Amino acid sequence: MEIFGGDPLPRPGFRRATVDIALVVPLSGPAGMFGPSCEACATLAIGDINAAGGILDRPVRLHPVDAGAPLPVLAATIDRMISAGRIDGVVGWHLSNARKVITPQTAGRVPYVYTTFYEGGEDSDGVYMVGETPEQQLFPALRWLRAEHGIRRWCIVGNDYVWPRETARAAREFADTTDIDIVGQTFVPLGGRDFRRALELIRTAPAQGVLLFLVGADCAAFNRAFAAAGLDDGRLRLSMMIGEDVLYAGGPDSTRGLFTASGYFESVVSSACMDFGARYLHEFGPAAPALNNIGESCYEGLLLFASLADSARSLDLRAIERKAPRVSYGGPRGEVRVRGAHTTQPVYLADADAMEFSVRAELSSAIR
Repeated sequence: MEIFGGDPLPRPGFRRATVDIALVVPLSGPAGMFGPSCEACATLAIGDINAAGGILDRPVRLHPVDAGAPLPVLAATIDRMISAGRIDGVVGWHLSNARKVITPQTAGRVPYVYTTFYEGGEDSDGVYMVGETPEQQLFPALRWLRAEHGIRRWCIVGNDYVWPRETARAAREFADTTDIDIVGQTFVPLGGRDFRRALELIRTAPAQGVLLFLVGADCAAFNRAFAAAGLDDGRLRLSMMIGEDVLYAGGPDSTRGLFTASGYFESVVSSACMDFGARYLHEFGPAAPALNNIGESCYEGLLLFASLADSARSLDLRAIERKAPRVSYGGPRGEVRVRGAHTTQPVYLADADAMEFSVRAELSSAIR
């Protein structure tokens, strides 16, 4: 794969011999630990896409953009790249607060594939979503843990920004329709390490489980503090933004009773999934960034971008919109189909076995 970041600006009306995509992933900040796996999986995707003829019979190039940059800087960077004609679209895994400043720059201008699970409700023009919403990921996980482990009472610990706040609201609304109770919640700043209030809430609330809406390094630090306080004795955690790299950062003593749900785990037993894991290891070696659901989502996002453009035989948003209902592709998650602005996929629940996740159940393959 070729990665470019500073090509000369094209002349007006110039049509490149390449399709150029901004790969927007966190290279700094609390979510920065996911950046290397995102870039590695994107490398695999571009290799596969270009080996199959590229997009619209043109090779594809990526322009990395740090989603961990200050939000005004990120928004200005994307606007400048689009206005200068340097990119044909945007793909990436990043936090919802980053998505909120990117969509005003891409809407009506270029396709934007957002690859991660999120709080739901995104309807900006030209945005397509690979990731799971709470209806597909969180709610079935809560039902499963209620049925299999009897966990009815939960408290919420999250970072203080869009995704945790909105997902917590959705969890409370869901709980109101079931016998599940949300008995408390607290939020900490991104990058924060003062968990005293959260630990005291968990210690004193009648919660059997903790819903974690924490990001990357923040999640790893909280898991260490949670275990050190002895709160993992008899309480489960359901963490909704976590990969193997977070397990490594937290250490083996921090993973007892830790669950998550996702559309991809390396331990899923399928030929597509196992082939992807083998190719990742072959390409990057044993010292590669930990393969995880977050990095893999960037592979999926680039396949979706290519499939949308090739089905429409165009990068024009209206042409893509007309053809999107018939778009599908095969990847590590199996066959993925577009429904509206989202995709359909199975979702699995897994628990942490020291430093890796073991799949326990397929939760849902329902169409959103």
